[in-house]
Amino acid sequence: MANWRKFILWFAQEHVDFRVQEFESLVKMFGLQVRLLTEQTMKPFWVVEFRDTDTALQYASRSISLRAMFELYAHSNKLPEFHQRLRNHITANWNTLVEYFRVECSFKIVVETYNKHFSQREKVEKIESMDYLPIEGPVNLKNPQVEWWYIEFWGLNPTAVPAEPEDIMFGRLLAYGQRHLIKELSLKQRKFIGNTSMDAQLSLLMANQAMVRKGDLVFDPFVGSGSLLVSAAKWGGYVLGADIDYMMVHARCRPSRITQRVREKDESIRANLKQYGCADRYMDVVVADFSNPVWDPRISFDSIITDPPYGIREAMEKVEKKISLKANTRSDNMVHYPSTSHYSLQSLYGDLLVFAAKHLKLAGRLVCWLPFHSEDYDPKMLPQHQNLKLIANSEQQLTGKTARRLLTYEKCSEYSPTEPFLGSTTQLPTLSQDFRDRYFNNALESRKERRVRKAEVREQARVEMNERGKIPSDGRSKKCDLNKARFV
Repeated sequence: MANWRKFILWFAQEHVDFRVQEFESLVKMFGLQVRLLTEQTMKPFWVVEFRDTDTALQYASRSISLRAMFELYAHSNKLPEFHQRLRNHITANWNTLVEYFRVECSFKIVVETYNKHFSQREKVEKIESMDYLPIEGPVNLKNPQVEWWYIEFWGLNPTAVPAEPEDIMFGRLLAYGQRHLIKELSLKQRKFIGNTSMDAQLSLLMANQAMVRKGDLVFDPFVGSGSLLVSAAKWGGYVLGADIDYMMVHARCRPSRITQRVREKDESIRANLKQYGCADRYMDVVVADFSNPVWDPRISFDSIITDPPYGIREAMEKVEKKISLKANTRSDNMVHYPSTSHYSLQSLYGDLLVFAAKHLKLAGRLVCWLPFHSEDYDPKMLPQHQNLKLIANSEQQLTGKTARRLLTYEKCSEYSPTEPFLGSTTQLPTLSQDFRDRYFNNALESRKERRVRKAEVREQARVEMNERGKIPSDGRSKKCDLNKARFV
């Protein structure tokens, strides 16, 4: 149709696998009409069509992957053809473009290249090659009224740069994405963090994939230090969380920052929300065992966003259910400290999907992480539920042998307790159930064997030093003394 307009989307080349899923989620959340004209989504520059400029700006107002958006004037993979198309566009659309070429309209032209470096002289030559542009206003490099961008894309492989650019584009800067929030919500300046606090960029991407809107009720059943609540609240959601770790929920656990000896008294999840101006959207966090739900069946959430523990840096625990109780061991006024047992990944994800099926609103979303060993990945291992539809599956590499996938489910039908559950109990094989054991013991030698081997090497070194008449020093005690001196 004639009223469709073309735009350039410039994405950050970071967490590339999450780009398409975030784009599709935001398009659905805003109900946007869009046409994707770029087939290779790994490229940092996409050419898309939106209905109008306001529609395009809606997308830019939420995207974390987007660096900037431009109104496309011309693009081609041949330089002469590019210049001809740019001339034709200016001529054909002069009535709408004339305001940007007025004498009083200041401007700046930016030359951007990908996978190839241009010197300043080469950039100036590129600008001068477009001397046919009817620009009459003054140059203003700091605060221009209009920014023109000339972009050349030279492929994705830095070891095989083509002789000619794969794409040449020119357009007017329309808006920047929301990547400033990554620095604004950075863990480095956050009041309260833990060992496994989710970084700002990934937590914001999760909130976007959950389609968190203003006024939504968002729940994190493994809340930890509340990083996911911060991102959801930043987008306008009212946040609620739960965790089995009392010390973490009340910010009384061991500090995660190496320069911090003890927690400050005012550290809390609420303090994090207050730090970013979202205290009015903080509902509460509770100490609860996820394997024994405490929630009323009538409560429903717009979205559930969570990062369950993997058993590596945070324990996978649930309250142990004892079959037989000892008689005459308790009195009514005694404090009860429940014992905990291991919470397997199979059981955890089975419970998580059932909980989401029960408590999500229809079309609500569950966004969660699933760890696995890269060599064992199979789409069949992903947990499933008849009331939830898997709509996004993105991978993030953790180490050389392990990774995790961000799974996004959407509730497609109402939960019925009479229907048979097709959940993760039969879908997650043993390889994911004992992820922790394989993580530590999948190497050529186990942790115990490695410790024994290093101890034998140290002992052999001591023997050789004694034979040479040298006095061995206690390196471990010196290291401890150095660590203590840092806090004096």
